[in-house]
Amino acid sequence: MRRARCIMVQGTMSGAGKSLLCTALCRIFRQDGLRCAPFKSQNMALNSYVTRQGLEMGRAQVVQAQAAGAEPDVRMNPILLKPCSDVGSQVIVHGEVRGQMPAVQYFRYKKQLVPEILAAYDSLAAEYDVIVIEGAGSPAEINLKADDIVNMGLARMVDAPVLLAGDIDRGGVFAQLYGTVALLDPDERARIKGLVINKFRGDPAILRPGLAPLEEKTGVPVLGVVPYVRVQIDDEDSLAPRLDQTEACRPIDAAVVRLPRISNFTDFAPLEQHPLVGVRYVDRPEALGLPDLVILPGTKSTLDDLRWLRGSGLEAAILKLAAAGVPVLGICGGYQMLGRSLSDPDGVEGGKPGAVCRGLGLLPAETVFCAQKTRTRVQGTALAGPFAGAALDGYEIHMGATRVEGAAFCRLSDGRAEGCAAGNVFGTYLHGLFDTGEATARLADALCRQKGLDPAGTAPLSHEAFQQQEFDKLAAAVRGALDMDAVYRMMED
Repeated sequence: MRRARCIMVQGTMSGAGKSLLCTALCRIFRQDGLRCAPFKSQNMALNSYVTRQGLEMGRAQVVQAQAAGAEPDVRMNPILLKPCSDVGSQVIVHGEVRGQMPAVQYFRYKKQLVPEILAAYDSLAAEYDVIVIEGAGSPAEINLKADDIVNMGLARMVDAPVLLAGDIDRGGVFAQLYGTVALLDPDERARIKGLVINKFRGDPAILRPGLAPLEEKTGVPVLGVVPYVRVQIDDEDSLAPRLDQTEACRPIDAAVVRLPRISNFTDFAPLEQHPLVGVRYVDRPEALGLPDLVILPGTKSTLDDLRWLRGSGLEAAILKLAAAGVPVLGICGGYQMLGRSLSDPDGVEGGKPGAVCRGLGLLPAETVFCAQKTRTRVQGTALAGPFAGAALDGYEIHMGATRVEGAAFCRLSDGRAEGCAAGNVFGTYLHGLFDTGEATARLADALCRQKGLDPAGTAPLSHEAFQQQEFDKLAAAVRGALDMDAVYRMMED
């Protein structure tokens, strides 16, 4: 049976840029006429996505699949861990919830998942020409190596050559790369076929005197110095969003509340791309100020984050802004918080069964959590406020159901009402709300008119079209910096 060639990208640490390098490689292989699929055996992320089959997977592999021109498939990310506390996660295998597990229990359990990981990989390898594999964290985490299923352990199982990337932007890249190689076992070192220095700002000639000694000490060639590329591509599988703000001079100020367990913050990437909208993340009342729009995002721990919102003083600040007419939008967990009450009869949220929490009371809605998880892709049309008339194409991922007494936020394609609206306050379960571009444009136009601004000629591209442009930009930068001939030889060997 024909089997795909593969290449694996590992990093010296979390945040070394593995996800973007894999995204770039997926795009390059597609440009070179190859059918390519991404793969990450285990992803820890609060950014997730629902496939057309109604299954849940990590957002990073979705982005890589889009760069490769492939349909996102849970086989590309067979295990997804969604942290629900500092010591435990919801475990999702092949898109389905297997349960909540503390870290110690999961480390014992994960060995049982190896056959399922390999079945997913082998199935993809039979359908595609190239598999781009992403590692996690660092392969030199020697306390975790014995039962590794995502770095060198996986590379051994699927016989993958490895590119090892170090992050020069954080400093100490030579020590990162040398130290990582030095801590590996001989057979693991032999799998590393090339080193990559990532996120370099400046003239690569400055690094040249250090490259030959690094190659000599590690016995591995440096295949490229990749520049720091400024691209707007949905963030990798990090547990917290980037806090860099869009241009402060933009006239529309949208404030997203940075909840402790914020999830799916990529929902707001299309807003960031609008030339008149500045998006910033805030976690204290004094930072909130007087924005033109307040957004309560999704969260993995709605009740805990609602208590945090209350204790931080942000609840009072949001209520004051809403009373003054400032639009407030809640998505998923943020929508649940905006209602009158949240009940957890079975302890689904990880607390004591029977817990009842008062919501912000801005929407006539009540939420009851239950063990069954809703995962579905939906289309519809917005009905409420400045969003009215916008075509929507998104997905729902949530525990529990919300009973609404007031007006709906949108009408789904099957005729069902979804979400809730009351005056200047709006709530919906739809992730990807802004992806079509229509909700973005209508909201931005309304906020501009409210401030006496003319929004003419500022409609952004759809999120998909913009992402495609950014994929090409990223691929051009990486292709220009990386020895792709050497990469192809690695895969052939």
